[in-house]
Amino acid sequence: SPSSSSTTAPRIDVYFSIVEKVQPLDSTWWRSLQAMKNPKQRAQAYVQKAAMKNADDMILYLQGGPGFGAPTPVAGLGLSSEGSWAGKALSKFTRVVLMDQRGTGRSSPVTKQSLEKRFPDLFLLDGKEEEEGEAMSIQSIQDLETEDASKVKDALVQATDFLAQFRADNIVKDAEEIRDALLLPTNDEQHPRPYGGCLGQSFGGFCILTYLSQVEHPPRVCLLTGGIAPMATDAYVLYQSMWERVKERNLRYYDMYPGDIAVVQRIVKRLWRQPAPLPSGGILTARRFLQEGLALGGSPSAFASIHSMLSTAFLDDDDNDEFTKAFLKKMEYESSFDDHPFYFLLHESIYADGPKFSPTRWAAHRAYEDIIHKTPSEFDYKLTSRLNNNNNSNDDDDVSGPTLFFGEMVFPWMADGDYVELSGLGMRLLAHGLANKEDWGSLYDFDRIRAVLTTTRTRAAAAVYVEDMYVDFDVSLKLTQRGGPLEHCKVWITNEYQHSGLRDNGAEIFTKLYGMATGQIRTPS
Repeated sequence: SPSSSSTTAPRIDVYFSIVEKVQPLDSTWWRSLQAMKNPKQRAQAYVQKAAMKNADDMILYLQGGPGFGAPTPVAGLGLSSEGSWAGKALSKFTRVVLMDQRGTGRSSPVTKQSLEKRFPDLFLLDGKEEEEGEAMSIQSIQDLETEDASKVKDALVQATDFLAQFRADNIVKDAEEIRDALLLPTNDEQHPRPYGGCLGQSFGGFCILTYLSQVEHPPRVCLLTGGIAPMATDAYVLYQSMWERVKERNLRYYDMYPGDIAVVQRIVKRLWRQPAPLPSGGILTARRFLQEGLALGGSPSAFASIHSMLSTAFLDDDDNDEFTKAFLKKMEYESSFDDHPFYFLLHESIYADGPKFSPTRWAAHRAYEDIIHKTPSEFDYKLTSRLNNNNNSNDDDDVSGPTLFFGEMVFPWMADGDYVELSGLGMRLLAHGLANKEDWGSLYDFDRIRAVLTTTRTRAAAAVYVEDMYVDFDVSLKLTQRGGPLEHCKVWITNEYQHSGLRDNGAEIFTKLYGMATGQIRTPS
């Protein structure tokens, strides 16, 4: 679907998959459908076969992120009714709609390669940086008056405006376009035909709140898992709190693997002294290595996975600190930012709810810098890893304690060479342009959310994880209290799962939330 009605607007394509049970008698027809090479012909044949007059039997899944495509059925999403949320969903609905949110998967994916093709002028001066061997500052570009510099600046405006179309407000519009495309045409405008259900994991839950805020007829049943957006909270304030939650997960990790305290400090010292080139480009620096903490709040096996990775770091136990090739490959594989630059470019924009909460200005980085300037600071890896001990530093400045990993935060330095697919002048300008954008549109409407959920038109339930490292528990709880926009959303508060609960035990969580939303399960009691 085009990003706007203008014929000159950049085209944005949105792809989706449908999961449904196939009856044996229909198997021949399904095979013939897959054999059709023309996507439009295939879509028309499916719509006629399904003959859906309404969307009551469809549930939409909204993926976490932002920046990742929907899971692939079977390969990335199990369909077992005993372990998978999708399997359970198919016991309540006929079809599950999996949408690659715009900018992800096959939906006009945003990568450095695709941006270079769409906005070539934005990268005109990247070669000059390489020739001179020195990064150009953002201000130096603004001051340049050459023809190439003017083209770069014009392209920056275009690229920033383009990526501003990739947030939750347009994602839910895309979902509505998909719904309309799947239903048989009707002239009856008196009876709305919303989705029967919607499940939003993490950022997908944020999208559901935008759905409730901006779409006249949102899905009839809305289920959120670790996905209550911190509405009306400034991004900087939010990250001040999130850093503390990251610290707690770090300490729990080191409680389980105390021997890794010395290993992490050894790795950080080695990388501070000599960063390591990575197989596919980019550089493993100390700060990039510490971003592996992004996984600390994931599945129950996250701690064990990180420990296993650290155990392969060095070739031997002598003092030469040589990294194994397997470790460097693993570090590259585990870092998703190069493959999903969307995650880097637009991450903080999910907290920019209108001009009042704009710009975000690298909120996580600002919060971190303010924290480490407190003396002493547990978050300053230069202190905790004793990086200054050979530089006549005051020993009183050292902090006794482990070196803390970072969490789900993005930083401006990520475009300075650490990540090859995020770096270069064009990408750096774009990242800073989005971080300093002052006119983000509104995403949430408290009054409308409350009004929609007060009626029986839409019912909602949410799983809120007490120890969630990615979504602030206290803010989530505040929004669900009496008088809040989500007062009428049924809430299940649990510390049995981390943020990845839907992946770890999707069948149980889906059953629980669906039962709560529809009144079959009395939680809260």
